[in-house]
Amino acid sequence: MLRSSLLDLERYGHLRRIDAPVDAYLEAAAIHRRVFQAGGPALWFTNVAGCRFSMASNLFGTLERSKFLFRHTYESVQRLIELKIDPTRALKSPLRYAGAPLTALRMLPRSVRSGPVLANETTISSLPNLTSWPRDGGPFVTLPQVYTEDPHAPGLMKSNLGMYRIQLAGNDYERDSEIGLHYQLHRSIGVHQAAARRLGKPFRVNTFIGGHPAMTLAAVMPLPEGMSELTFAGALAGRRIRMARRRDGLPVYADADFAICGTVIPGDDGESGLPRMRPEGPFGDHLGYYSLQHPFPVMRVERVYHRNDAVWAFTVVGRPPQEDTAFGELIHDLTGPVIPTVLPGVLGVNAVDAAGVHPLLLAVGSERYMPFYGEPRPQEILTQASAILGQGQLSLAKFLFIVDAGCWPQRDDALHDLHAIRPFLEAVLRRANWTRDLHFQTQTTIDTLDYSGDSINAGSKLVVAAAGPAKFDLATELSAGGTLPDGFGDARVVMPGVVAVRGPRLPAPSFDYDASRRGDQSGEAVEVAGLADSHAGARAEIDRLCRGLPLDHPLCRFRLIVVADDPDFVAATSGREGIGNFLWAVFTRANPAADVWGVKPFVRQKHWGCLGPLVIDARVKPHHAPLMEEDPAITAKIEAMAASGGPLQGLF
Repeated sequence: MLRSSLLDLERYGHLRRIDAPVDAYLEAAAIHRRVFQAGGPALWFTNVAGCRFSMASNLFGTLERSKFLFRHTYESVQRLIELKIDPTRALKSPLRYAGAPLTALRMLPRSVRSGPVLANETTISSLPNLTSWPRDGGPFVTLPQVYTEDPHAPGLMKSNLGMYRIQLAGNDYERDSEIGLHYQLHRSIGVHQAAARRLGKPFRVNTFIGGHPAMTLAAVMPLPEGMSELTFAGALAGRRIRMARRRDGLPVYADADFAICGTVIPGDDGESGLPRMRPEGPFGDHLGYYSLQHPFPVMRVERVYHRNDAVWAFTVVGRPPQEDTAFGELIHDLTGPVIPTVLPGVLGVNAVDAAGVHPLLLAVGSERYMPFYGEPRPQEILTQASAILGQGQLSLAKFLFIVDAGCWPQRDDALHDLHAIRPFLEAVLRRANWTRDLHFQTQTTIDTLDYSGDSINAGSKLVVAAAGPAKFDLATELSAGGTLPDGFGDARVVMPGVVAVRGPRLPAPSFDYDASRRGDQSGEAVEVAGLADSHAGARAEIDRLCRGLPLDHPLCRFRLIVVADDPDFVAATSGREGIGNFLWAVFTRANPAADVWGVKPFVRQKHWGCLGPLVIDARVKPHHAPLMEEDPAITAKIEAMAASGGPLQGLF
């Protein structure tokens, strides 16, 4: 099915074949990154060096191409979602929703005896060993469809299909026998694992690659727990998903290109029921930094299947925007209208891609019925903020900026500016009162891949709420006069109300990659080493800045001061609205409780606020994860291939 989708894209000019030899080690990923950034076509690598399988990527590289892939079913799925929101629409517009019953029927997965994927068997080392970044711990599956079932209620309808990265080799995995599974226990797969542990049953896992693109999208859809992603995939594919039964394990997606089947290895103690944990990573991740090596479950590989003429689907992640940006746009296009039904009073949420998705959320709420006494202030939207942070993957956010829809003349304006990030932030800065509207959650969880916190999964959150009319002017120019404490300088205006200044540079992050690849250095040692010292030094410097600025200082005309290693980089025009560097550098590098400060701060009844500007320390700390950079030799080779007459000419 993947091959037929590729041929369909090629027929309509949305795909380009690359017949020149390309190595799955670094080269394919480097080509993909450039083609995506150029808004280029899907790619089909037909001549993978040292491998008999072809590879395909960038299928979802633009929202337009994603919709084209599903052009025959997209509207029917949208109509089904509309009926989920308001079933009475079927009575009001029966012709529009006449096809809904057939779409619903296609949502039921179908059990079959066999399928194309079971035609052949191979080994892990024979698969395309995609390695995207030079310091990755080994090859990874980057578009996996990881299938598990609920041990309490086995079967297709209670199954889970998720996208959790898989390390195929490297570190101390036994070649062709073991692979690493990177997933968190709070995900649905973790719920299934915990149930298997309690019942004393082996925890079986199947991973599919390829097949209909609807299965790939289904694996990343934020569906309610307990609802099988196979149902959504069937609706979007326009056909029931066929699952082939197996005697020795879970069913296999019959039309996949590849299937890796196995069992999570129990822990060595044999009593706790916990899985065996081995170092997984490093991996160049979607925040733009390497996620370091940490212990994650290991799966014993039992079977590796593939269909005839199988194609290996992959993507590449890195500092956004990347292909997963288009995934996010597609998911929002489908599910955005559902948000008010799940979160009453919330009109919309935007997980800001340029900031790495999870670090920064923007939301529009509504002060619907709570009366204001005196000056308008956030009230009900604080309740809505708590609901947002308690919802699935939104709970991983560090910063949530929420604004009352009444701040805009029309509701449509509010929802528009929610995705026009710069106007939205300006609306917040004009309204938020730093003495009242900052609400912290400390000692809580954040994204596993975010190293701005105190340790893995540990950090803090900040809700910034804004309501009522604009109260503050936003400075756009730096005034002369005023001095800064030693070590601070080079102020640059980022956007109205925001200024960046250089702060004293801290020791750079250090990580022994070679030791990591040998498996003799743990992630825990890396994340803790120097953390206390670096934070103590960083805090003392920022405290010195905040205490040294009088309220009439020129910088205090701005509502937000960002302390950075390179103010020119933070202020440089980048991204769709010119603030891409600001969004990425600030929100991926700041842990609210540790790195949000203010001029003339105070604590009143355990509430923190400040009389002057808010200050965010966005410098790189010693405990942060390292940046991802290409191998210069690979860069030079790919650029040469794109020159006039080369096999990549015209692609980027």
